[in-house]
Amino acid sequence: MSLIAGSYERFIWGFKLRSLKNDQNYELTPLFSFPSHLSPIKCTAVAGSAAVSGGADDTIKIYDLSTCSEIGSLHHSATVTSLSFFTPSSFSFPRNLIAASEDGSVSIYDADPFVHLKSVKVHRKAVNSICIHPSGRLALTVGRDECMAMVNLVRGRRSFYCRLGKEASLVNFSDGGEKFFMVMDDKISVHESEDAKTILELDSKKRVLCATSGMHGILFTGGEDRSIKAWDITSGKIAYSIEDAHSTRVKGIVVLHKNSDGDAEDHQHIVASASSDGVIRVWDVRMTNKDKPNPLAEVNTKSRLTCLAGSSIKSMKRPQVGNTTSNGQQLDAGEES
Repeated sequence: MSLIAGSYERFIWGFKLRSLKNDQNYELTPLFSFPSHLSPIKCTAVAGSAAVSGGADDTIKIYDLSTCSEIGSLHHSATVTSLSFFTPSSFSFPRNLIAASEDGSVSIYDADPFVHLKSVKVHRKAVNSICIHPSGRLALTVGRDECMAMVNLVRGRRSFYCRLGKEASLVNFSDGGEKFFMVMDDKISVHESEDAKTILELDSKKRVLCATSGMHGILFTGGEDRSIKAWDITSGKIAYSIEDAHSTRVKGIVVLHKNSDGDAEDHQHIVASASSDGVIRVWDVRMTNKDKPNPLAEVNTKSRLTCLAGSSIKSMKRPQVGNTTSNGQQLDAGEES
């Protein structure tokens, strides 16, 4: 499993989660760290050996995790606010990259090689979050204009737009795509993907800053309460939680879905989290029945982390750059230049 974290200090951090002694112990091995952007990093995304980061410098940086190198950059129209890869179920390498920005637009890129295909004006104000349906045919966005939109990725145009009445900070699909959820401050609403009908409304009591789907109808959330909650989106109840997972607010959560052989059952219990104090921790959620579960591994970046992304699928294919600016920079573990 590879983890990528971005920070206010412009640094990108890369780590490899390695299992030791028959998967009983884990360690986070540094891959690289360096100031990749000219301004704070807003978002990251990982798929296979390809990783990207978006910043307030209107740039998307591209990394090859197999060689621990930065291989190029994509110049965007404004601050990059959200990134999402689409990887077909039969692929270990992403097919497309979708990027959202502060000017309300969504850009679609081919990921093999990384080439800009089209940009679509979706919101009147900044896009807060974007997610791609597992089919790869459509994407959902939410923005500061208090609206939700649907983008037809086949035709490259906005196909739906509606007012929510309140600004949503996050949107994402469930693992299978049958449902999607939106985050508004401390509330999470769960909807049917077919007709957007509201199924559940969850109350986290404190502001939710990150959320991601797990398997078997589980939704993981983290935020200002410093805990990691696992919600059952069928019953609407908390299945389990890790209280005081961090000493400060949780800024990112990654769930390990599959190993390199595609066997999701072996490692679906592994969850990684990052907090604004710079600490990244890896958890075994099966240990949540303990009073105070200990993390399987942790590392302190000593920076103000803003986002976390990860991939559990190994890919032998290396990402290629097309119409990008590439510096071919080789990154050493722990490098700070």
